[in-house]
Amino acid sequence: MDVQEYELVKREVLRLTGIDLNAYKSTQMQRRLGTFLARSGHSDWRSYFQAIRGDAAQIAKLKDSLTINVSAFLRDPEKFHYLQERLLPQLLHDRPTLRVWSAGCSRGHEPYTLAMILNRMTGPHRNHYILATDVDAAALAAARAGGPYPPEEVANLPPTWLSTYLEPAPGGYRVVEWLRRQVTFREQNLLADRFETGFDLIVCRNVVIYFTTEVKQELYRRLGESLRPGGILFVGGTEIISRATELGYETAGITFYRRRNGTERT
Repeated sequence: MDVQEYELVKREVLRLTGIDLNAYKSTQMQRRLGTFLARSGHSDWRSYFQAIRGDAAQIAKLKDSLTINVSAFLRDPEKFHYLQERLLPQLLHDRPTLRVWSAGCSRGHEPYTLAMILNRMTGPHRNHYILATDVDAAALAAARAGGPYPPEEVANLPPTWLSTYLEPAPGGYRVVEWLRRQVTFREQNLLADRFETGFDLIVCRNVVIYFTTEVKQELYRRLGESLRPGGILFVGGTEIISRATELGYETAGITFYRRRNGTERT
């Protein structure tokens, strides 16, 4: 894809979906776009954009192709074990009810995993606030419905968790209704929309891998400002926050960062 064609694609994608491709690493994004165009049956981007004009379903398909929706319940179990055993007890000692945000929640595996963990730690009567956001409306619809999730996506869950929090459904499993009610889902563009503040825990894992370094740093700065002092940011297994101290963080474990006291912006 030459420079002129990529500029056309960036303009049209921003106009149609609200996603700014300037925030993403060019090489990886062009590779993904090339695969998408080949599968679309069109020979060039001009004819593709002409064909989808006014077609909401095709525009949604384009938007979906630009987001990452690969996940599973209790993904990286050892990290969630560390969260449950080491970090959440500290947070719950300070506040009996927590404000939690799953940023880039895809189809809901992550926020439902967090709801399961908090349910096991504090019981069903604590009114924790669990916010889950994503830019992909189709993924959010699946998350709100609680699935269905295929067997391979629930494989990490212990049998007692599976029987307590999910029920058999065509195509796999569905999250039980009472657990679904504990999560608030909302459409949000992390690069454009305002953030809520005062969170005790923010989970933003494997969302930034295609972003440029500058965009990553700005996002981590904004996420930090959304944490209360002492709050925890949980990132992906391969993600390291550069100059974390300058952004107001201190390490709290591998892939975990704590917002330093006295650094929350009001």
